[in-house]
Amino acid sequence: MPLDHRIGAIYEGDGECRFVVWAPKAQQLDVHIHAPDEQVVTLESRPHGYFDGVVSGVEAGSIYTYRLDGGDEWPDPASRSQPEGPHGPSAVVDPNAFQWSDAAWRGVPQDRLVLYELHVGTFSPEGTFDGVVPHLAYLRDLGVTALEILPVAQFPGERNWGYDGVALYAPQNTYGGSDGFRRLIDACHAAGLAVYLDCVYNHFGPEGNYTGLYGTYTTSKYQTPWGEAINMDGPGSDEVRRFFIENALHWVREYHIDGFRLDATDRIIDESATHFLQAMTTAVHDEAERLGRHVIVIAESDANDARYIAPPTLNGHGLDGQWGDDFHHALHALLTGEDTGYYVAYGSLGHLAKAFRQNFVYDGVYSEYRERHHGSSPKQAAARQFVVASQNHDQVGNRATGERLAHLVSFESAKLAAATYLLSPYIPLIFMGEEYAESAPFQYFTSHTDPDLAKAVSEGRRNEFQRFNWAGEVPDPQDEVTFQRSKLDHSLRDSGPHKAINDLYRELLRLRRELPALARLSKDDQEVIAYEVEQVLFVRRWHARHEVTMAFNFAEEAVEMGLPVPAGAWRRAFDTADARWGGAGEEMSGSIDSDGRVHMRLMERSAVLLVHTDGRSQP
Repeated sequence: MPLDHRIGAIYEGDGECRFVVWAPKAQQLDVHIHAPDEQVVTLESRPHGYFDGVVSGVEAGSIYTYRLDGGDEWPDPASRSQPEGPHGPSAVVDPNAFQWSDAAWRGVPQDRLVLYELHVGTFSPEGTFDGVVPHLAYLRDLGVTALEILPVAQFPGERNWGYDGVALYAPQNTYGGSDGFRRLIDACHAAGLAVYLDCVYNHFGPEGNYTGLYGTYTTSKYQTPWGEAINMDGPGSDEVRRFFIENALHWVREYHIDGFRLDATDRIIDESATHFLQAMTTAVHDEAERLGRHVIVIAESDANDARYIAPPTLNGHGLDGQWGDDFHHALHALLTGEDTGYYVAYGSLGHLAKAFRQNFVYDGVYSEYRERHHGSSPKQAAARQFVVASQNHDQVGNRATGERLAHLVSFESAKLAAATYLLSPYIPLIFMGEEYAESAPFQYFTSHTDPDLAKAVSEGRRNEFQRFNWAGEVPDPQDEVTFQRSKLDHSLRDSGPHKAINDLYRELLRLRRELPALARLSKDDQEVIAYEVEQVLFVRRWHARHEVTMAFNFAEEAVEMGLPVPAGAWRRAFDTADARWGGAGEEMSGSIDSDGRVHMRLMERSAVLLVHTDGRSQP
């Protein structure tokens, strides 16, 4: 990186601000300060296409644009604030003006993560960062340890999932901007919750992206589902990589972010000897070490490629973890019976058993959906490196009408789904509202201001689901009703079946946290058996002298069978069919003595957890 200075408008105090911008397409670049006092200053040309300069008479909140070659003016590609949205001027932000209260905060260790995926705009009636804060104590008491927030980088309009961001350094103005985001993070840390930010480094949104006027941020060499790929390995790519790496570091430094979920990393195409993901993760880890904090980088990818989380010494990218979508697909197909689209490649109990054992179902074997062999072996990866879920924004929102799992399956099946992934040896991710069976769907919504783009998005959405044959009319993403329909109703969790589900999640997370055999995340210290005829998955997990056994009945009727529970004294610690959770099963009571096999009656679509009561060493 040729400059020591950070990019963007860096407020240096005492009315002075340094402006640094990469604009190799320009011969001259002026910064136009619009307010409070108007002035135009020509920045000095630097090597590798940079311009920079210190301007006096600038304060936090000053409005500015860049003028390229004496012509039109545009917002800053690295703007910290877009008060009028992506098409308007940028604003100077002083990150040191915020009074943080988290000096003692160090973050949450990776193996203690319980992620809660949250979309700011639909989580609360206010749809703002501040609107999340009153719910933090509830989430902490539920057992959540970290929020995972869908992208907040400035997007066009007021309604968006966030994956159309264009001003990647600026928190969305309608959510509360930079100060609102800082208030939320500070409040999370005060409540003992880490904050993970979903970042999109594989494409820019289709409206309001002005980076192409400045430099070669994208390349026609590669194509993605969203158009040209980000230029990670072509001419000028050093500075493009710097732009994105600095973006991640800016969230760590200026916002105290604890970790990242990187969107669709398999769409970040880079044939460099050192992949962008490795360079970025190394930079983030170095900064975390300097700050004395945990900062963790997690990839989303459907490539089932273990190189993402393998260390660089083994030719990997060195990320800390990745989403394990195979677990979701195997569980979803088994519960719903869906066999269209990518679900055609799942549906057997054996698929779920394999996901329990190693996370990847497709580890180099043939995929019917892809019509080729898919994936690689995750054998060397640790359990804590995989994030699993029974639903998330993609799997819910990318259905034709945005149905949640509780809309598709029975009450008992919804409880079984929760137990299956929360008692797995992987990091769980709860999708907002899932924990009390929220009634509202989560649908795809946008508010593009370009009429042609808005029409194209609406039509494209209707054509997207042909391979799934889903029923129902696809809602118009541009209609505000689609957005309003997706807002949560938190009052539901206080009564009826919603409360039963909420209490069940709370208890499952307590057991996961307090039982040593569940708290220790390990793929090795477990035994997994799939009884295909009975449709029962049997799992035994242990740590030192602590042991549990679990039986998950995916049959639609009660099953009586003998299970290979090791000899000794056991107690039934949890049963989704118990009346406490709205089930029709018997109350849990007494102990169970096993001679190496226990005959059990498992209610339909239920999960039972037994805890060994006398303790002994495991093989």
